[in-house]
Amino acid sequence: MPSYTDPNCRHDFVLLFDVLDGNPNGDPDGGNLPRTDAETMQGLVTDVCLKRKVRNYVEVYCDCEATEAEKERLKIFVEHQGVLNEQIRRAYVGSGLPVSEPVSDVIKDPKVLTALRNLKDELPKGFTLEEEEEGDNVVSSLAYSGELDAEELKAAYKDLESLSDSDWKAAKKFVEALVKKSGKPAKTGKNIETAKNWMCANFYDVRMFGAVMSTGLNAGQVRGPLQLTFARSIDPVLPLDWSITRMAVTDAKEDRVNLQTMGRKTQIPYGLYRGFGFFSPFLAKQTGVTEADLALFWQALQGMWELDRSASRGLMALRGLYIFSHEKPLGNAPAHKLFDRVTVQSATNTPRAFTDYGVDVNEEDLPEGVTLTKLV
Repeated sequence: MPSYTDPNCRHDFVLLFDVLDGNPNGDPDGGNLPRTDAETMQGLVTDVCLKRKVRNYVEVYCDCEATEAEKERLKIFVEHQGVLNEQIRRAYVGSGLPVSEPVSDVIKDPKVLTALRNLKDELPKGFTLEEEEEGDNVVSSLAYSGELDAEELKAAYKDLESLSDSDWKAAKKFVEALVKKSGKPAKTGKNIETAKNWMCANFYDVRMFGAVMSTGLNAGQVRGPLQLTFARSIDPVLPLDWSITRMAVTDAKEDRVNLQTMGRKTQIPYGLYRGFGFFSPFLAKQTGVTEADLALFWQALQGMWELDRSASRGLMALRGLYIFSHEKPLGNAPAHKLFDRVTVQSATNTPRAFTDYGVDVNEEDLPEGVTLTKLV
């Protein structure tokens, strides 16, 4: 029978989690109030929010428990406050693909040579001033490795300009002309495929969730084998917006007589949410998902709530994780019919705790070739 950690099998799963006196997923377009369905007032938590928690768990796992061999495969592409183009660039460098052509040019203008000599120790990464003796003469040239992207070049120019206006102005046109000669990397189909394979092999979230990596250096697009839906609360929720105060001032010059600074805090009293997920063995084969990758995902769904504590989120907890695994890669039954076997009923009109609900899982007469694993 199929195992829930087998990447060669199809898996459909139901996720139950709740929140007490917290905001599980604020809407920035709505003053950070908890997301709701405007028609039914059921609470919503986006798939992106859930994936962020999985990514954060994998990062912590990588730092605390992963072996050195595992760490190579557990990088996170969509890091918190990360720069995606820099991550894509790592694929080109790691695969030995040219980011752009290295170039070098002889410096003939004495003013440019003087300026670059003055800036020699301050030249940014990728630039090297080379001077060689040829007989009685010294030939000076500036070499550029071609490794910087547009944003890095812009930052490098800004740093140089701040060091010495006169020196930089003399050398600016020469340096910019040299950079132009290096051109742009060849975004051939072969290079894109090589970079994409490197990204899948090294970044856990690319391998599992997929990614669009065609900005800047092109590493193509990956359709991830693991997809999540929005999670929706079983019952309507009541978004609340509270006023809070801080008895301190931000700056010493401010008036200290009236110390109260007003703020806002948003939450819902209670909500039990249900979400669904799907794992495709066909896409998993394309991205290189292993049994260990899938096992880590189930581990993350169970442990990520403990690593995501904050006052604004209140008390959040996983209440159920039910995995339907199929013997056939194409599946042995429709996902929605399997999901109908997990039913949740409220015993009160105003539920305020998980104990106000009853969860029933019908395990009888499962379709042939389907197994049900209840991890929580």
